[in-house]
Amino acid sequence: MSARHADARVARVVAMFESITPADVSRLGEFYAGDARFKDPFNDVRGVPAIEKVFAHMFVALDSPRFVVRDIVAEGEQCFLTWDFLFRFRRFSREEQVVHGGSHLRFDAQDRVALHRDYWDAAEELYEKLPGIGAFMRFLKRRANS
Repeated sequence: MSARHADARVARVVAMFESITPADVSRLGEFYAGDARFKDPFNDVRGVPAIEKVFAHMFVALDSPRFVVRDIVAEGEQCFLTWDFLFRFRRFSREEQVVHGGSHLRFDAQDRVALHRDYWDAAEELYEKLPGIGAFMRFLKRRANS
């Protein structure tokens, strides 16, 4: 069990997120309920096979993706994690990028994740970092703030 959190199921999921590799994607059924829902700014899927596709795509689209969980708040069947997602774009800048976000998790009676909802700002955390479109997004942000 993680020294960071006393709840064994939360510690188990956090350890999986922080150490996931492409080979681990096929093991997500050990952590997610069969009919679990996963939602983020780009995906809204249900079921382990669909969730596996989301994570598999992450490893295809990005170099060296990894999560660093920063904070854990848990009570009852739910928890909220804040995290940094670090990666490099495959086709653009080789510079390491960071997305700051959070995940709301709800566990089922078998201590598997039944709901995984990610919250992060795609415009600020991703689009502004892309060549070309990033300059345009930063321009729009400055205009909206002036």
